[in-house]
Amino acid sequence: MAGILYIVPTPVGNLDDMTFRAVEVLKGADLILAEDTRTSSVLLHRYDIHGKLQSHHKFNEHQTVELIKDRILAGMNVALISDAGTPGISDPGFLLVRTCAAEGIEVQTLPGATACIPAIVSSGLPCDRFCFEGFLPVKKGRQTLLTELATETRTMVFYESPYRLVKTLDQFAEFFGAERRCSVAREISKIHEEHRRGTLAEVAGWYREHEPKGEIVIVVEGCPQQRKHLKNNQLDQ
Repeated sequence: MAGILYIVPTPVGNLDDMTFRAVEVLKGADLILAEDTRTSSVLLHRYDIHGKLQSHHKFNEHQTVELIKDRILAGMNVALISDAGTPGISDPGFLLVRTCAAEGIEVQTLPGATACIPAIVSSGLPCDRFCFEGFLPVKKGRQTLLTELATETRTMVFYESPYRLVKTLDQFAEFFGAERRCSVAREISKIHEEHRRGTLAEVAGWYREHEPKGEIVIVVEGCPQQRKHLKNNQLDQ
């Protein structure tokens, strides 16, 4: 009888955000796949989890996915974790889930931590409808995507490196308009958690003077319908 692939979210900051069920699943797993075994070892030690640990990251997942699938088919229960948050959301996981699903293997994803939801809920921007863009392309396709997103009416959520934050906010101001509202969430669920709200121009100016550090989530107001209608009319002319 085939085993189960468990997708297990881990805390994005405070280690106390771990759920009881996540601990139970990891303790019972025959194999734990971790993005970085050194990072995950700290969490596992905290909760007295001593299961077999194996690396599974973007640089080796294409080579290991078939072997892992075969192990699950042979009856092994496997749990996948990332350094922080939910695997598959801007982290390795999609390829393994797709492979197992195609094979008919049961995939159970536990609800739990992810950085984008606290960021958008705390932003003060509409969160009934939103689009998650993750990390933007660094070079190729970046400007094309920003042009497309300029008329997106839903609230937009992005992940970004602190080293590129100011540049990205300046580009958003250029493509979306400097007065578009935004919120930058930094170090979610950690001691120095911060939410900086304002226009794109204002927030970019703040971080130009105050060097950002840590994990970054940018939430940007969607394009007002009237402005989108105007832009579409201009494109048609």
